Amino acid sequence: MNIFYNPEGVGDVLFVQLTTERPTAIAAERINDVTLIKDEKTGTVVAFNLFDASSYLTVSAVGQVELTEEIGEQLQAALKKNDIDLELELDFTPKFVVGYVAEKEKHPNADKLNICKVDVGEETLQIVCGAPNVEAGQKVVVAKVGAVMPSGMIIRDAELRGVASSGMICSAKELDLPDAPDAKGILVVADDMKVGEAFEGKL
Repeated sequence: MNIFYNPEGVGDVLFVQLTTERPTAIAAERINDVTLIKDEKTGTVVAFNLFDASSYLTVSAVGQVELTEEIGEQLQAALKKNDIDLELELDFTPKFVVGYVAEKEKHPNADKLNICKVDVGEETLQIVCGAPNVEAGQKVVVAKVGAVMPSGMIIRDAELRGVASSGMICSAKELDLPDAPDAKGILVVADDMKVGEAFEGKL
């Protein structure tokens, strides 16, 4: 789940994205203060907009809003108050984590791409990476599916030249870190950092 709020630019509306999947066609349904955004084909709710948001919850952030237990409870209560029967799936796990590149092999269909198996703690992700400096044995920063990059880009499951990729191995520039080099290449973090722990911009 990703939450966005920009009262000055858009008004008192909270935008809640429930999935990273992109439906081919969507349908909108307004019920009181909530507009449900549905996959037109399946009827699944993929997002919703909460109008008059400040009357339901207190949000101080501008842009992306961090999901907390309190905000999750307030969103669920707002849906109920608007007679919407939708149970939210709340995921509080970090989306930017320390990963370990366990394997690296050349992409069969692209000279400049590599297929990496990256241990992120509770699972191993297959990530296609084009950075020239990625190597097996490195500890890196991984943006998992659902992460929102500083640029605003949302990380989604993808397929690059016919190979599935789940997540992104990040550069310092992509993470908007201070003094990030302009040269292409992923950020390699200290070897004593723990695999799976949240990365909070500290090297």
